[in-house]
Amino acid sequence: MSNNLLKAVCLSFLFLTPTFLSAQKLVEKVEADESGWNIPYEKYVLDNGLTVILHQDTSDPLVHVDVTYHVGSAREELNKSGFAHFFEHMMFQGSENVADEEHIKIITEAGGTMNGTTNRDRTNYFETVPSNQLETMLWLEADRMGYFLDAVTQEKFEVQRATVKNEKGQNYDNRPYGQFREKNAEALYPYGHPYSWLTIGILEDLDRVDVEDLKKFFLRWYGPNNATLTVGGDLDVKETLKWVNKYFGKIPAGPAVEDMKLDAPVLDNDRYVSYVDNNIRFPALLYTFPTVPEFHEDEAALECLADIIGQGQDSYFYKKFVLTQEAIQASIFNSSSELAGEFTMFVLPFPGKSLSDFEQKMRDALVEFEKEGVSDEDIQKFKAKNAAGALRTLESVRGKVSRLAHFQTFLGNPNYFPESIKKYESLTKEDVMRVYKKYIKGQYAVIQSVLPKGMEGQAAKPDNYEVDKSGPNPFPTTDYAKVAERKSPKDDFDRSIQPKSGPNPTIEIPTLWRETLANGLKVIGTESKETPSVTLRLFIEGGHLLQAEDKGKVGLASLTADMMREGTENYSAAEFANELEKLGSSISLGSGQTGVYISVNTLKKNLDKTLALLEERMFRPKFTEEDLARLKKQTLEAIMANKKQPVPIANTTYSQLLYGKDHILAISSSGTVESVEALTLADIDAFYKNSYAPQVTQLVVVGDISKEDLLSKVDFLKEWKANDVKVPTLTVENKLDKTTLYIVDKPNAPQSEIRIGYMTNLKYDVDGEFYKATLMNYTLGGAFNSRINLNLREDKGWTYGARSSFDGDKNTGDFTASAGVKGVATDSAVVEFMSEIQKFYESGITEEELTFMKSSIGQKDALKYETPGQKAAFLNRIVRYDLSDDYVKKQSKIVSKIKAKEINEIAKKYLDPSKMYIVVVGDKASLKPKLDKLGYEVVELDVEGNEVPVE
Repeated sequence: MSNNLLKAVCLSFLFLTPTFLSAQKLVEKVEADESGWNIPYEKYVLDNGLTVILHQDTSDPLVHVDVTYHVGSAREELNKSGFAHFFEHMMFQGSENVADEEHIKIITEAGGTMNGTTNRDRTNYFETVPSNQLETMLWLEADRMGYFLDAVTQEKFEVQRATVKNEKGQNYDNRPYGQFREKNAEALYPYGHPYSWLTIGILEDLDRVDVEDLKKFFLRWYGPNNATLTVGGDLDVKETLKWVNKYFGKIPAGPAVEDMKLDAPVLDNDRYVSYVDNNIRFPALLYTFPTVPEFHEDEAALECLADIIGQGQDSYFYKKFVLTQEAIQASIFNSSSELAGEFTMFVLPFPGKSLSDFEQKMRDALVEFEKEGVSDEDIQKFKAKNAAGALRTLESVRGKVSRLAHFQTFLGNPNYFPESIKKYESLTKEDVMRVYKKYIKGQYAVIQSVLPKGMEGQAAKPDNYEVDKSGPNPFPTTDYAKVAERKSPKDDFDRSIQPKSGPNPTIEIPTLWRETLANGLKVIGTESKETPSVTLRLFIEGGHLLQAEDKGKVGLASLTADMMREGTENYSAAEFANELEKLGSSISLGSGQTGVYISVNTLKKNLDKTLALLEERMFRPKFTEEDLARLKKQTLEAIMANKKQPVPIANTTYSQLLYGKDHILAISSSGTVESVEALTLADIDAFYKNSYAPQVTQLVVVGDISKEDLLSKVDFLKEWKANDVKVPTLTVENKLDKTTLYIVDKPNAPQSEIRIGYMTNLKYDVDGEFYKATLMNYTLGGAFNSRINLNLREDKGWTYGARSSFDGDKNTGDFTASAGVKGVATDSAVVEFMSEIQKFYESGITEEELTFMKSSIGQKDALKYETPGQKAAFLNRIVRYDLSDDYVKKQSKIVSKIKAKEINEIAKKYLDPSKMYIVVVGDKASLKPKLDKLGYEVVELDVEGNEVPVE
């Protein structure tokens, strides 16, 4: 008997009590160790086969619950695709003891967040809630595991089928390059292979199935013996086990489930496939090689190979295609699933380039790599990057629970994390070259061309592969006729009664420290020792706003930030990236509408070296004509590409209407074609020198470092000289005197993008009318179960999601409702949007909705301060808007005391449906006759925002 097995057996006697003996067995208990990579847990198995993993972490008053079923689209069959993903939707629609639309409502009202995801191999449902809500979450998850089918109705089935179709339309058919994965899967895997279709499914399959098909699929795969329940956070192990046994213990097991094993696909030649995408400007060329499944001994080496050849500024692909201005983007990634893996190389050439030429150039890049080989530095960088990413997994309870659940589902070993780290740490140069020669060199691939409209017939090579659909299906099928109904178990308690919540947990707001440097730079921080890492966020006020008086140079702030990501006085861009990667650190820099942001993440042990690189990036940039020419070309192409994509078109058109076409906030921070073409190196240098200043900068620090230690390391910021930069204050008036509808034509678009709203001029605040407007909007369109989303998504099935919000900053504010909807329902969706806004404007909130909003928002604070990123966002808000450390307490008082009367007064003041802009981007030929009948003035605009003359 091995030591580990002996330990597990001994522990199972030590920790079992008579109360639990007949219900579950303690299989294993793992403690934290000196390596820091062990995630402590206890693992149990119930008599019905349910695996239970409990991880205690009392650092924050929250818990994360995850139920992972070992079923994904790979358990589907030919002509019956999309079932697993369909079930992800259906299982939020209520169960025997949870009413329709109540599942999400209960979690939201508890102050929690939730979701579900489906991939090829598993489906998981998860929620993060304040720790006093744990029993309720277990009750909910158990009810949909054991008491789901009786609540399935034809009506629910039809609505969720429509929602899934909308998801496919929004995320695949109406999105740039959205169909490449579907075409790739069809070409890479044999006909009938469960990876030959995507998780979203094939629409024709969804159309042909009925509710009974879905029920059989559930009965076959969703038993407790095919599931892992993982709970982490501020929990009591004995109490949690008692609840798990109570709610899950009597759910009967489903049929036995065996792991699926299929041979990797074998290609007998290069398969050329192509398709035309109406939403893109740049063609794309993709190579996909079949590789190995997840956890295979070669997986880590393949990931390293992808990193060396195709990721980062020192990669072969970046230097060969991006630096030379051949392509706007080039990259490689390796992905592994349970049954197979894929190594994909892709480039987005600039318009006018030959894909045939690029095919050869991609092959040439591989030859160049083989000649140079793998260096020690390549391996060092990859290992550092992997370790830093692994550490970020441990920053949240959700991250740790997800790892435990994943490893248990696919390996039966939740404690695989340390072994995974060792696998990557033991990687050698020889391993990488070996997998290159085995899986890539001289191997056949699927070579896919994605062509913009107008480039038909210009694929890398003519298509030579078509799916052979003849003959019998050689892949596994399931005899659903033998799947028996599971009878609901008899309980010794009333399962229909929702458990009562425990006392609200005590919420600890991070303890803050502040400092203002002599040059005016404001610093705010909090010390956190949960992981040995440090996060810094710098925000320099100004950015795009600084072009308000000189719109001929719009795009200057963004282009300057782009230039600062290139070389410095002492490092080329590639050398700088190398230094960061060797440390496992990151420094990102960008510019937005109101300022420039710089984000730094590093292990504490590498903080000094990372700060030295930050100083180099901020104060010793090297602006060159060569970099400027390349970045201008990329920017110009991106600007023109956005004019073909529905979402950017809708957002730009809406902004132009809100602010007026010539207002700085109506113009993209990327600039216009004319302004970017005119920008010079002198403009970049002047903007950098005149606009980056300490007195308009805030620094946020979160991590394993004290105030004194941090301040002793940032002399370069203390020595930063102030200048006289002034950030303008802007206002915008709503000049619309009646609600008007604007349409922008996107011919043949399967979906329409809708934006509705107006300028409120409610500037951001935390305790005034802006904050109260956000409370009001929570019911209208701010939560999943808001009136707008329930109407358009859950009741009508017209969209994957609809929402509304009040947005504001130091200058302006607006109210906006938005959604992507299926094209045929566009006019009806506009009617429903306006109807919901009108009803709220006239009648306001109900007492039930008010109670729900107070409970939900009042308990959310327990989830706000867990990770370094969350803490940094909290501190950034405080320092940017000069808030008191305890402003959240003021908000809690407002939430607890606000009455329906005050909510309704806010709605009357800031939700006037008679003066709103309605923007629709979609197929004018089919939409305009219907939109003309809605009673609004209808104005047609082009993609530049110009009015199109009436024919």
